[in-house]
Amino acid sequence: MECTISKEALLQPLQLVTGVVERRQTLPILSNALLVVTEDKLSITGTDLEVELVAWGTPQAVATTGSVTTPARKLMDICRSLPDEAIITLKLEENRLLVKSGRSRYRLSLLPVDDFPKTEQKGSDIEFPLEQSVLKNLIDSISFAMAQQDVRFYLNGLLMEVGEGRIRTVATDGHRLALCNAEVGAEQTSGPITQIIIPRKGAVELSRLLSDSQGVATVTLGSGFVRVGTDDFLFSSKLVDGKFPDYQNVIPSGGDKELIADRQLLRDSFVRASILSSDKFHGVRLFLSEELLKLKANNPEQEEAEEDIEVDYNGGSVEIGFNVTYMIDVMNTLSSEKVRITLSGPDNGVIIERLDNPDALYVVMPMKI
Repeated sequence: MECTISKEALLQPLQLVTGVVERRQTLPILSNALLVVTEDKLSITGTDLEVELVAWGTPQAVATTGSVTTPARKLMDICRSLPDEAIITLKLEENRLLVKSGRSRYRLSLLPVDDFPKTEQKGSDIEFPLEQSVLKNLIDSISFAMAQQDVRFYLNGLLMEVGEGRIRTVATDGHRLALCNAEVGAEQTSGPITQIIIPRKGAVELSRLLSDSQGVATVTLGSGFVRVGTDDFLFSSKLVDGKFPDYQNVIPSGGDKELIADRQLLRDSFVRASILSSDKFHGVRLFLSEELLKLKANNPEQEEAEEDIEVDYNGGSVEIGFNVTYMIDVMNTLSSEKVRITLSGPDNGVIIERLDNPDALYVVMPMKI
C-alpha cells in the first residue's frame, strides 16, 4: 500500500473518525483506524463496537492499493502538526506504516487487518433522505434530557420515531422530557410508526458530524442498527435493545394556566438565582401572580436570592418548585425570543414551548422545596 495525499485531504476524515475511537480500549485493535487505499480513494474507519464511522479522502496519487490498521490518534496528531501545505506519503514498509512529508519521517505500528471488527448490517426496514440541518436539530433540541448511566438502560439514549410522514425524537431521564418533531416528505416514512432507541454516544457523535447546511443525509433504520450517510461520512450505530417508556403519558394535560415571558430574561434570572441555590438539590421556587413571576432560592448557609420578572400571566396565584438546572437547560436550548409555559398546579409538571414555533416541547417535573 502506498499513496500520496495532501494534509487537508487526510486530516479532515481522520478528525471525524478519531472522535469515535476511545482513548482507553480493552482491545488494542479498537485504538486503531482501518485505512483502505483503492485506485481513487482513501477510506478511514474507526469503531468502538457500538458506533462505527467511515470517512473518505482523495489521494493525489496511488502507487499500490491495500489496507492497514494503525493507531488513529497518533496518525492524526502527526498529520495535524505538519505544515498546512504539506504533502504526505503513506506507505506500508516492513510491517510498519511509513508516514513521510518533506524531511519528516514517522513509522507507526500495525495490527492485522483481519482483527479489525466488521460490522454486520443486514437488510433495512426504512430508508429516507433528510436535510442534515433538520436531523441535527432533532438531536440537539432534546439531547440534554438523555439520562447518563441510568440503571434503566433504555433511558441512556434517545427515541427516534418515524412514520405517518414525520420524524420525532424524545429523551427523558425521569425528571424531565424533551420532544422534537419534523415533517418528512419522503414516501418511505408514510407507513406505520417505527421506534428505535439510539444510544447516548451514538446520538452525541452523530450530532457532532452533521452540519447546519441543507446538505442531504440518507437515514437507514435496520434490524438492530441505524445508519446515516452523507458525501463526507458513513455513520452506523447499534441500537439499544429495550422498550422506551410511553412518553405520551408523561406530557401533562389539562393545563389551565399560561405564562408568556422573554426567554433570555427568564434564563438570566434562573442563572442568577441558581448561584445561591442548594448545591445538592438546586431548587428554586416560583411564585406566580398577575403579570409577575417571583423566583426565590436559598441554601443551608441561610443565603437567599430573589428575582422579580414581568410576565404575561393572568391565571391566579401559584407556587411551584423546580430544579433550576433543568429550567436553565431548556432556556439554553430554545432559540425563540418568547416562551410559553403551561401549568395546572404545584403538583404537576409544566410544558415549555417556543411561542413562535411549537415544533419542540419540554416537560419539567416539579420538586418539593
